[in-house]
Amino acid sequence: MSDSLDNAKTMSIIVTKGTLDWAYPPFILATTAAAMDVEVTMFFTFYGLQLLKKDLDLKISTLGNPGMEMPMMGMHMKMPNMVSMIPGVDRAATTMMKNLIKKKGVASIPDLREAAVESDVKMIACQMTLDLFELDKKDLIDDISLGGAATYMEGALKSDINLYI
Repeated sequence: MSDSLDNAKTMSIIVTKGTLDWAYPPFILATTAAAMDVEVTMFFTFYGLQLLKKDLDLKISTLGNPGMEMPMMGMHMKMPNMVSMIPGVDRAATTMMKNLIKKKGVASIPDLREAAVESDVKMIACQMTLDLFELDKKDLIDDISLGGAATYMEGALKSDINLYI
């Protein structure tokens, strides 16, 4: 580890989004940090809780994502927000993204999630969100704990790096 990272030993991440494209940043950052001997805690709340479900069916939404570009036919096609109104567009965008991920050899979210478990990344599901959305812990992967905002804050107050994704 470089001298500039010698004091960065803990990181906490609040995970709030549950779409395919928003699943990558927290898992990539968590697994990379864990590989660099950083103790990582991920707190999954609201729609981020989707990423802990045993059965993942992650999709992309083009709505509210004006920076979305997809490589197509040798160029980059922008996806205007208006296309979200057309039935099937989000499913098509999801299929295109999954094909691109596979073609480029990028790890899948289930693979990254398993790597996080194997790297001892602590994953906490928000109990309030489980209650709010009437979800049950049995619907989530096994290697997690339950907690609330106070649980997150206990770790975040001691963390060298805090991220909100």
